[in-house]
Amino acid sequence: MADVKEQTDGPAPNSSPAFDVSLLPDYDDDFINEPDFDEFTRALAAPENSPSTDDLTAPPPEPRTFITALNDWRPIHQRVRRRKKQKKSPRRGKDETREGFVYILLKWPLLILVFGWLIFLGISYLLTRVYIYLYEHWITWRGRRERLRKALQSTQTYQEWVDASKALDAHLRNDAWKKVDEYAYYDSKTVRRVTDQMVKLRTRIEAGQDSQRAIEELRGLLEACVKNNFVGFENPRLYSETYYGTKNLVQSFVDGLEASLELLSRTDLLDQDSKRAMFKHLGTNFGRTALCLSGGATFAYYHFGVAKALLDANLMPEVITGTSGGALVAALLATRTDDELKRLLVPALAYRITACHDDTITWIKRWYRTGARFDSVDWAKRCSWFSRGSMTFREAYDRTGRILNVSCVPSDPHSPTILANYLTSPDCVIWSAVLASAAVPGILNPVVLMKKNKNGTLAPYSFGHKWKDGSLRTDIPLKALNLHFNVRFSIVSQVNPHINLFFFSSRGSVGRPVTHRRGRGWRGGFLGSATEQYLKLDLTKWLKVLRHLELLPRPLGQDWSEIWLQRFSGTITIWPKSIPSDFYHILSDPSPQRLARMIHVGQQSAFPKLKFIANRAKIERLIQEGRRATRPARNQDGTLMNVLSEDDLQSILRTSKRGRGNTTLSATSSSSDSPRTRPGSPVDLPLGFSFTKASDRGKTTAISPGGSTSRPKDADDQQPPSPSLSKRITGWWSSIAPPTRERNRPRGLSRKSSRQAHGQAAHSPYGYADRPTSMFELRPPREETLEELYARTGASPKHKRQGSLLKEIKRQSRVFVDDSTTDDDDDDDDDDEYEKKRASGSSGRPRRSNSDAEGGAEFKGSNDYVSDAGDELEDDERDSDGEPEDEATQQFLGSGKGGDQRHDHWVDLVPEARH
Repeated sequence: MADVKEQTDGPAPNSSPAFDVSLLPDYDDDFINEPDFDEFTRALAAPENSPSTDDLTAPPPEPRTFITALNDWRPIHQRVRRRKKQKKSPRRGKDETREGFVYILLKWPLLILVFGWLIFLGISYLLTRVYIYLYEHWITWRGRRERLRKALQSTQTYQEWVDASKALDAHLRNDAWKKVDEYAYYDSKTVRRVTDQMVKLRTRIEAGQDSQRAIEELRGLLEACVKNNFVGFENPRLYSETYYGTKNLVQSFVDGLEASLELLSRTDLLDQDSKRAMFKHLGTNFGRTALCLSGGATFAYYHFGVAKALLDANLMPEVITGTSGGALVAALLATRTDDELKRLLVPALAYRITACHDDTITWIKRWYRTGARFDSVDWAKRCSWFSRGSMTFREAYDRTGRILNVSCVPSDPHSPTILANYLTSPDCVIWSAVLASAAVPGILNPVVLMKKNKNGTLAPYSFGHKWKDGSLRTDIPLKALNLHFNVRFSIVSQVNPHINLFFFSSRGSVGRPVTHRRGRGWRGGFLGSATEQYLKLDLTKWLKVLRHLELLPRPLGQDWSEIWLQRFSGTITIWPKSIPSDFYHILSDPSPQRLARMIHVGQQSAFPKLKFIANRAKIERLIQEGRRATRPARNQDGTLMNVLSEDDLQSILRTSKRGRGNTTLSATSSSSDSPRTRPGSPVDLPLGFSFTKASDRGKTTAISPGGSTSRPKDADDQQPPSPSLSKRITGWWSSIAPPTRERNRPRGLSRKSSRQAHGQAAHSPYGYADRPTSMFELRPPREETLEELYARTGASPKHKRQGSLLKEIKRQSRVFVDDSTTDDDDDDDDDDEYEKKRASGSSGRPRRSNSDAEGGAEFKGSNDYVSDAGDELEDDERDSDGEPEDEATQQFLGSGKGGDQRHDHWVDLVPEARH
């Protein structure tokens, strides 16, 4: 639950200590290191390198002094009037410009027409919002309902707001909605069953009734249901029907998850490895929460109030991202501890916000000379206080444990946006990233990101390329946050002035329900909400038309279409209510009084969301604490500590020396008696790896991680050791690969098959003793010669292959002819002859493993095709190796007659060889 204790909060915005600048931490330290900013000045003055023509690794050349004169008779140092360069407006490149007579003819008329329609839609939307405002204040908010609402808006602390919201819910009879379990936006039956099951399992564990089994069941239940928005229990609609809280069933479910996680984290029935595996699994499925602070010039100071509300309630997320003005606030939050922030987020902070200190004449001259209102180096020095000097992203993470993310856009319009953090750019200096994220064209020129070297000096980052405002493309980088930090839940504080007006929830939002018709109506009535939705969607449509038809011009060389068409919301979106004077002071420093109002408004806008955030945070925090508590200990150098004691190592050493020194530790791939896949996992190893000691006596002794050995198995019930994974692959490869034969080597069967066919006790060529130990040992055992084959079958070579090369090609080509019609007549005779051979125990033809779909050919291991047609070969025909083939060999190898014989297997002839 959110912290509602006032004594843990920072100074209130309206209190006198909040205006005392001397109480601010580090108020007298500017954190300015002049060599760092000198290097930044040189990096800004250096020409931007081109990756295609310049050597990016070479240092930038030193500037040269050029001496010029009008002619040979005039002084050199006389002032020379230079020609004024005409500033050309940036235009599209040749490759980006569409060609065509119709396009050139209709571009500007279409642009003017669409702009006129957009202006009309904008005015209509503004009038619609005025109508909805008047409808709600004249029809909805009246009487006691209006008095309770004003009391809610005048609260100063979160505890006061909770009491006022409960009173308003009781007056609107929202408590009756909480007691009913059924709701269309989540699965109430599943939530009820899971809640009851967790209560039963916790009761059994606390009572000591079959605790081990109950722990395993509770663990499996949590791994199944602790997921992001499981069956809809985190649907924002569940918190949009009341001012405070949600369904009683949902709250019981969240409390049950919290109690179950606490029980599993402190129980002794699960070992450390099992807990670590469980919490890692839960953290992956549940995800993390991120606080996203949008841009908006001086509107970004509302973020201070949102951050103060989260900080006082102890709900500040670990992942924080900011863009443009929000990056400045995010840098302050990520570089200060909680105690420092509670003393910093006060109106006295306005004395440190001095970015717009120049007068009007100064910035007009600068804008005319450089094209930007503000000076980059001056802003860098004033921004360094918010980032505690030249602190990098990694240093900020090490100091506070918070993950700072800053979105930056390259000055090249075609390069992708980057999200700078301690993973993607750990050595990047924070103030340079904040400055780049705030470099709006016309306000601040693109700047160079700086990195900190090992010796503490600064150097240009990313080859000295320039970067600018991140709000131009990705104001809320949710995809990148999900990719880097598994963010599944986002808290967005949105203050952009150009889209703040368009945030409207016709069915209410979290903590702000629709009061019309007791939550079942529409804001402003159905007509008002329908008109608002239509106008907003039509505005978006025509903006997309301008972008896709390339009708929109590029003022200041920038594509401005994305500032309207990107995503600006998250799971929870907080939009503080601005006033008209904020637009007047959009590029000016706030006074302490104005900052106090903005902090208060930011707090008020965040209070309705804290209950939803608290239910999410209590589960996420327990998972993160469990992962940290079960994380393996590390040495000071970052390496893992040895988890085995000296006694364990000595025990393993003594055990390995037994058996006359021939004992080896081998990792086998048996899936029958193997340990768990991961420590404490309820699932067995998929590959069945287990550590066993294979002795020369044929017995196996399992060795536990602690060094103790289990009882050796008897010879009677001992299972043969399972082959390793490489041996399994080797045997499988040998079974399907065609046997390789040397030149002039006769074709025949393996010696193993011959001995087993005659009832001899032969050891398998790929048995456990002489199985190949490498995938490269693929040579099959020695094959029988044809003379041995003929002597065993009692036949003599009769049919020999003779003739020219053309006859041989003709015979080989017949394997592609479908002769199934001639095969059917001889099926019965062939089957009877085969059954007689099997009954007499003689070796008949082998059953085939590779056959054509239509019975046309069989692929032998020697790469020879044997015709299925059953035609007798000519006497002069010989095989490719020059050895004669007789009738017995053809009979043994099989002529392929019969459709049902093509799907038999070789091993049926040798039942003893099956394992």
